[in-house]
Amino acid sequence: MGTMTRLFGGESSDAISSKSDKLTAPTDASVITPLNPGTFASIRTSPVVDAPRYFDKEEADKLKELAKEKTEGARHAKKAYKSLGQIEEADAKVHKAHRKYEGAVATNELTKKKADVGLAKTLHGLRPGYARLGVGLEKAETRAAERIEAIKAKLLGGTEQ
Repeated sequence: MGTMTRLFGGESSDAISSKSDKLTAPTDASVITPLNPGTFASIRTSPVVDAPRYFDKEEADKLKELAKEKTEGARHAKKAYKSLGQIEEADAKVHKAHRKYEGAVATNELTKKKADVGLAKTLHGLRPGYARLGVGLEKAETRAAERIEAIKAKLLGGTEQ
């Protein structure tokens, strides 16, 4: 098992490529990207007049009224599209801020884990010292027991004489 595999998991390059594909996937299937350029649809309220012609008064009046409606509608559409653009910009700011936050969480998690490992190493480094303490206590207990036995032996030996 290679170092990179151990560090970053046992995933194949296909799995990593798959994750990369997810990262670069659009946030919505209808988002315009170089690989999804959209439909290039347009709007056309009235058909193109492809040859010169005369209009009567009724047609001219209806077209004038329609032109007024469409001009007003265009003004509203322009406002709406401007607002939609602002919403997209706000969404992008929130998205970017959230990703920055997630990066901070990941970075700080690593810092915390490094601190945990550092403490674990320190504690493991103390184990020989604790082992020596235990050995020292055992020796002290053995010496104390030997002295007690020596004292008992003197006392018992002195009373018999």
